[in-house]
Amino acid sequence: MKLKDISRLIENFDMRYIIRGLIDGSLSSLGVVIGASGGDVSIIIAAGIGGGVANGISNILGALTAERAILEGMRSSQEKALLKEEGSLKTTLFYKKALNKTAVSGIGDGVSTTFGSVIPVIPFLFLRKDLAVITAIIITLAILFGLGVFIGKISKENLAISGLKMVLGGLIVALISFTIEHMFK
Repeated sequence: MKLKDISRLIENFDMRYIIRGLIDGSLSSLGVVIGASGGDVSIIIAAGIGGGVANGISNILGALTAERAILEGMRSSQEKALLKEEGSLKTTLFYKKALNKTAVSGIGDGVSTTFGSVIPVIPFLFLRKDLAVITAIIITLAILFGLGVFIGKISKENLAISGLKMVLGGLIVALISFTIEHMFK
């Protein structure tokens, strides 16, 4: 890959999809891991990774189709406003860049979701189940805090409060997941 190609990828990279994907993947996988924690470790690992991969693919498809639909709607409206023939703006550099950005962002969303979903599963590969559940929660909350701080930095908010808001979301997911898991014991 040439430097020019890498530069073009970075230019089309939308960080919000990466952040959203990491949050989505880690929280949904944490819920799966806690929900399955009454079962065998191999089931927990398979459910966590399988759910994460499915969630990642879902996010790629969802982001690509939703963004593409919005882009096509805008293009069609612009063609009508400019009294252009249907599809004539598809050859413009602006349209091609927007399409490329949509693809890069959608794939980034799905890949980061899959990556985020593996994080809560990792402790189950090395630790006893009871310790792995606690470690998965702690690691996920630490990642969420870091993402919250990053979001706070971008939005110029109080970093600690921004991080703690994300941790609160993770704690809510953990509590709901434990409640559901205990309902089915």
